[in-house]
Amino acid sequence: MIEDMNRAITNFLANFNIDLTNPIQRNLLVTILILIVLGVLRWLATRLIDRRYANSPRTLYNLRKTVEYASVVLGILLVGRVWLEGIGTLVTYLGLLSAGIAIALQDLIVALAGWLFIVWRRPFVVGDRIEIDGQLGDVIDIRVFSFSMLEIGRRINAEQSTGRIIHVPNGKIFSEVLNNMHQGFPFIWNEIPVMVTFESDWEKAKAILVNIVNDLAPDVADAVRRARRSGQRFVISYSNVSPTVYTSVADSGVVLTMRYMVDPRKRRGSEQDIWEAILRAFKHHWDIDFAYPTQREYLHFEEGKKPPDPQEATTVVAERKKLQRETGYLPTTPRESREQKE
Repeated sequence: MIEDMNRAITNFLANFNIDLTNPIQRNLLVTILILIVLGVLRWLATRLIDRRYANSPRTLYNLRKTVEYASVVLGILLVGRVWLEGIGTLVTYLGLLSAGIAIALQDLIVALAGWLFIVWRRPFVVGDRIEIDGQLGDVIDIRVFSFSMLEIGRRINAEQSTGRIIHVPNGKIFSEVLNNMHQGFPFIWNEIPVMVTFESDWEKAKAILVNIVNDLAPDVADAVRRARRSGQRFVISYSNVSPTVYTSVADSGVVLTMRYMVDPRKRRGSEQDIWEAILRAFKHHWDIDFAYPTQREYLHFEEGKKPPDPQEATTVVAERKKLQRETGYLPTTPRESREQKE
């Protein structure tokens, strides 16, 4: 039976003028068979993974990448052993291969080392929003020599997708500063400065902004507590994650800065809802005006502060409770909530 099979294989190969006694032709045939077998196994494994994890995109992506890398490494080892079996052991083969690559492909070596670092240390994963080498984007793919990002910003004046894909060599991980907006806590701090004129009632304006930011800023307290309980990779300890409003003075007026935490991907929508609420609230107060660059003639002896009448002068002490006074601000419904109700 075996002799008949060997005879049949020999006759089949003879039709293609393949001589198994010739080392080169034999090695070429074995190489083709190895590639075919690996290709079939990779296809079968991919089909099985697609059927089982179709509802989990992240797991599906990671498993498909694992099968891809494993098949490539296994193919290199098997084919290398076929063509270089006369040199000796696998260690010798790998030593000669690495020496040749180190001389001719230094950039690829660095990129490969960067990929190993990304897989091992995980400075970012697929889905994270990062900034590296002046490029901001969402990571959509990680390969052996480079990773891809969906570009954010740049030609669009906001942190939203432009639709362009950026391919970054993995070696950049060693030479450039990397900013990751999703590690640690899944939120970032966002600030919205609002400038009112010096003549405005800035305390009333601040009270309005405090009400607005408390009403419209996302509640992140529960998410932060869950992140702390699940075990953090980094030592991040925020004593207070509640929204707040800070006061400062600039050349053109009083700056009231609203500070709160928000999901990086929802920052623009959040700012829009807050700014619309501010515009609606300030519209009803004649003693609050936005400050902007302008020029005017100012006569201090006519418009400046006048000294009080000695008989009526009193000591005025600012009360903290004044910020809690009635401002006329009514909570507004964010745009997304309004659309859902409609």
